[in-house]
Amino acid sequence: MSLDQAARNEIAEALREAHRTGTPIPRLTATYPDMDVEDAYRVQEIFIARRLAEGARIKGYKVGLTSKAMQEMAGASEPDFSAMTDDMFLPESTPIGSASLIRPLVEMEIAFVIGSQLEGPGVLPADVVRATEYVLPAIEIVDFRVEVGPGFGIVDTIADLAACGAAVLGANPRRLDQIDIRRVRGTLSRNGAIEQEGEASAVLGNPVTAVAWLANKLAEFDISFSPGDVILTGSFVKAIPVAAGDEIVCEFDHGLGRVDVSFT
Repeated sequence: MSLDQAARNEIAEALREAHRTGTPIPRLTATYPDMDVEDAYRVQEIFIARRLAEGARIKGYKVGLTSKAMQEMAGASEPDFSAMTDDMFLPESTPIGSASLIRPLVEMEIAFVIGSQLEGPGVLPADVVRATEYVLPAIEIVDFRVEVGPGFGIVDTIADLAACGAAVLGANPRRLDQIDIRRVRGTLSRNGAIEQEGEASAVLGNPVTAVAWLANKLAEFDISFSPGDVILTGSFVKAIPVAAGDEIVCEFDHGLGRVDVSFT
């Protein structure tokens, strides 16, 4: 049984308060045991709509749970997603106050910048290639406004903007016809020591596939990609926790270069 609109509004407001105060709220599926994935996406919609009413604008989207292992951990059968507003994109090398985050982790990703309208359903990887202006190296800062513990799962994550806190984009664009994006490899370092390394093929076999999946999924909500939208395609390494004093550097081959962020 799905929740009524009043309950969805109540959850969205609780999540907004958690964002403002930095205090996590109890697990949603404990408070609302009938809450399902449809409810979670509708809560996310309400949350984003309220952010837009306050003056924010949608800058892009993120795809999460792009590996089978992560889907199984979350009890999901497919990836999840969230819209991202412009204030969630932070300048590279700008120190981030860890006090503004609750339970931050970082992931290395490849971001797609859309160059032409792309609308599902029926979007194929070839359509994504045609519509992509260029790709960039990126760091996603994952954060949880919902308490993580036993029973935490996909419904809690989706409602909480798919656990997205912020993103930092590098400034070295590459066109898809310049690289074999599946074979891009990278390392994630903390304070000078390599913590994780991996290959972009870990993202649904190809990050292009993640963008196609999202374009088709968004069609269910009457949403399409517009020129300038930034799509975070999912991490190809394990997320690592960060704290004040940490300096994170992600380095990519195939000419994508590096992107960095520090926490104070």
